[in-house]
Amino acid sequence: MMGLPEGVAELFGAVFWHAAMVFLRVGALVTMLPAFGERAVPARVRLAMAVAFTAIVAPAVQTVAPPHDMLGYAGLALVETTIGTALGFSLRLFILALQTGGTIAAQSTSLSQILGAANADPSPAMGHLLVVGGLALAVMTGLHVRAAEFMLLSYDLFPIGLRPDARAVSAWGLGRIVDAFALAFLLAAPFVIASFIYNLALGVINRAMPQLMVAFVGAPAITWGGMALLLVTAPVLLAVWLRELHGFFSAGGQLLP
Repeated sequence: MMGLPEGVAELFGAVFWHAAMVFLRVGALVTMLPAFGERAVPARVRLAMAVAFTAIVAPAVQTVAPPHDMLGYAGLALVETTIGTALGFSLRLFILALQTGGTIAAQSTSLSQILGAANADPSPAMGHLLVVGGLALAVMTGLHVRAAEFMLLSYDLFPIGLRPDARAVSAWGLGRIVDAFALAFLLAAPFVIASFIYNLALGVINRAMPQLMVAFVGAPAITWGGMALLLVTAPVLLAVWLRELHGFFSAGGQLLP
């Protein structure tokens, strides 16, 4: 079998090198991308999606010259994988915010033990419902398009081979974690307020009528109240979460300068 001409072989080698470097960053990001990187998604499907995103992103990324030795290849691969992992972590925090907010809300309304093992990550049913609803809304509103734009923007801020400053990355990661916990408490705020009012009223009734077993009356009340409050507030909470997610994408993920 005749070999390829030298120029064609060099071209295919350059294309393969470029695609491999893009795949390292994109693949690491896709493994933690909401909806696409969930545990319920088979590994082969996630691999196929990583390849598809690579095919979309690679033509728009400027090519760079390959390193001259194996050590250079290893260092570049480590940098690209680390950047992809950090960016995927920043998106995964939105799912953790839903889970944490659901856990706080369930603990506040005595619903934390209902269907606690409904998903791969043990969490109350309230958090599971919020996560499933949030993922469905994100996919319906073009998560794949936003994710591709996010990947392309990452190459404008972090070209292939650029090593981010470790101190700046640490400060950025800490800020993202703080924002995620703030969002989680914001989502759980109606349930925390309702629980505070409920416990305050229960204390007043207990002081006024010590002979009444208020716990037997109050437990069903807080359970039904929590479920009713979830029914009323879930659309609003998911809309707030979706707005924050889209704002994160629109602001370029608040990436490092």
